[in-house]
Amino acid sequence: MTTLSVVPEDTLKAVQAALGDKIKSFKVVFGEVTVWVAATDYHSAALALRDAPGCSFEQLIDLCGVDYSEYLDGSPQGLRFCVVLHLLSVNLNQRVRLKVFATDDLAPMLPTVIDIWSAANWFEREAFDLFGIVFDGHTDLRRILTDYGFIGHPFRKDFPRTGHVEMRYDSELGRIIYQPITIEERETTPRVIRESNYGGLQ
Repeated sequence: MTTLSVVPEDTLKAVQAALGDKIKSFKVVFGEVTVWVAATDYHSAALALRDAPGCSFEQLIDLCGVDYSEYLDGSPQGLRFCVVLHLLSVNLNQRVRLKVFATDDLAPMLPTVIDIWSAANWFEREAFDLFGIVFDGHTDLRRILTDYGFIGHPFRKDFPRTGHVEMRYDSELGRIIYQPITIEERETTPRVIRESNYGGLQ
């Protein structure tokens, strides 16, 4: 096993050599390398990061979705849904963060990378379940955290805090049923703010 000192600038150079003009933008912040690629280059870029000698990112540590719709500055690409991968090279002792935006905000879709890293399987199912991002080519893309009858994608910024329906056990029917939401949203103000003399404060 090769042991190298971790120098982010060296990692960036190796990534740039492997990806070339596939890189739309990049940054090094707090010693961490982040690169953005286009959706059309996503799969080939991921494969290059795994196989290029100076990269050798053989492990997918994490894959998650991000909804940029309510970020103050918006997203860097002007698009809503982003997929973020955290990759590790055990052999070269380096890490990189790969970001890609789905090009359709109404029906976000990206190619799967389970053929590159099998660990992507459940991560992609989670991003599909929570954000509604479809991974084309995934062999078992179904919900993994929410229940089978769940409606919508709960990590989207426009998803209501109470959800769309609620479920309960009906003793007469002897089964779980779904029904319209009965919870009323309310804003709770901490007591220390609403009562000026709380705790003897004046």
